[in-house]
Order: sequence, then structure tokens, then C-alpha cells
Amino acid sequence: MAHTDPESVDADHIASRDIASRDIASRDIASRDIASDDITSDDIAIFGHLNLIEVSREFTRWGIGGALVESDGVVLYATGSWLPVMCNGAFRSDDTTAASEVVTRADAFFGARRRGYTIMVRDLPVDDDLRRGCEAGGLEAFGDPAPEMFCTTPVAEHQPDGVEIRRITTEAGVIDFAAVCSAAYSTYGMPVEAPVQLFGIPRRVIEARHVIAVVAYAGTEPVAAAMTLLSHGIAGLYWVGTVQGARKSGLGRAVTAVVTNASFAHGAAAVTLQASVMGEPIYRAMGYDTLYHYQNWVRFMSPGT
Repeated sequence: MAHTDPESVDADHIASRDIASRDIASRDIASRDIASDDITSDDIAIFGHLNLIEVSREFTRWGIGGALVESDGVVLYATGSWLPVMCNGAFRSDDTTAASEVVTRADAFFGARRRGYTIMVRDLPVDDDLRRGCEAGGLEAFGDPAPEMFCTTPVAEHQPDGVEIRRITTEAGVIDFAAVCSAAYSTYGMPVEAPVQLFGIPRRVIEARHVIAVVAYAGTEPVAAAMTLLSHGIAGLYWVGTVQGARKSGLGRAVTAVVTNASFAHGAAAVTLQASVMGEPIYRAMGYDTLYHYQNWVRFMSPGT
């Protein structure tokens, strides 16, 4: 479902966004003063998952046609892109919600939008039933399990020669950020238009003050990017990418370090991420450790579409 007016969102999105904002605000009040010395790996495992859900909510606000519905323990999010993986999905906000209910409601939500979707399942006992529900519902396990990684202390920074890393504060910077992600993630088979569509309303990205985004420039050319989103007393790291011609120069590590340390400076007790095969050894060398793994279970097109 597309909107011709980039400022418009559907009624479901408006109502559920207000509910979600109140819910997140109440949880953040409880966790905002957590210090790194007090936080445990169990805490981080919970907060990291909640941060992933929160960034998915945020993505729905940044693209034309985004939609967010949250009720009865299920979060359903659709971004400005049709892509089933990373851009459309379902989560349980209540781990006691029946897995079959998640799949049934996701099929209805995305079927109406003629889209596929992903359910990200942790390799933890709490998600065993969700994995079985995805299998029973006919979703497909897609890709290698992604490690959920974390660090609790600042990391070493290094800026490669001839490169300037800038905090994104303008709409033009958001457009550059999306261009880097388009070029970088096409390596994994992502359509180049997907990040551009996801970041399709740059003003809203700039207005998200709990987001830290940077782009590395070689002269005037954007060559690497990364962002973090702060919630639940921590920060989540997302959309780390380097254009193909600038890889193996330390740029991915450089932008990761900048947003990681900026998140700690803004009060995060930890920084979490879901690593790609290409990124995992870099993050591990920087000091990130693994908590668990996510498996993507994908409905490439919802039933009836």
C-alpha cells in the first residue's frame, strides 16, 4: 500500500505508534540509569532484543507507506520497502503469546499488503515454541544464524587517512547514508532500492534524536556508514556498511567505533548488534562478544497473494 503524500501514514500506524511510544517511555524510565558495572549479560540479552523490536518500529516511520500494528503481544511492522528480510517482519512483545497466533496475524497483515515477512527467532529456550510454530506454518529458514553480539566498554577508534567521518544532521546526509547502504548491502543480494525506500522520508530520520548516524567521506564521496538507536538503557548498532571499492581499508571498523563510543557517551550501558558473516570477525576483534543467535524464518510471500 503506497501513499502519494510522504507525510501521511495509515491510521493503524498512528494509533499503535502512540501506544508503543508510551510503553517504551515507561520501560526506558526504569532502565535509563543502568551503569555498565551493574548490567548483566542476561540484562543485555533482554534489552538487546527489545532494542531490535524498537528499531523495527522506528523503521516504519522513515519510509513512505510504513505501517505498524501492535496489540496482544504481537508487533507487526512494514517499512517503505517491500523486501521480506530486514524491512518487514513480526515479533512477539510477550513471549507467552502462542507462536501460531504470531504467524496467523502476520499472514493476514502482510497478505493484505501483498508482501512477505520475517520472524527472527533466538536460539534460546524462550523461542523454542516460536521456531516450531514457524516450521509448522511453512516459513523457511533463511541464511546463516546471526550472532547477537555486545560490548560494555568503549572501543579503540582509528580514522583511515583521507577520510572524514561526519555525524548526520541533514537530509542530504540521510540520502548519502542510504546510498552507502544500497551499495554495501547489494553484496548480500539486497535490491539497491530497498535502503533508499526505507530511508525515504529523511526528515524523520533527522528528527529521531535517539539515533546516532554517521557517514564516512572520501573527499565528497560517501563510502561507509553506521547508526545506533538508543533505548532500554542500551544502544543497538545497525546498517553498518562500506561500498565495495573502499573495503579492506578499516572503514567499517572506523564508523562502528565512532557510533559505539558516541552511544556510551550518551549513557548507554552496552551496545548490541546482529552480525553478518562478513562483520562478525571485525566486531569480535573490536571487543564484541556473542550472547545468542537469531535465525530468520521467512514467508517470501504471504498466503493468498
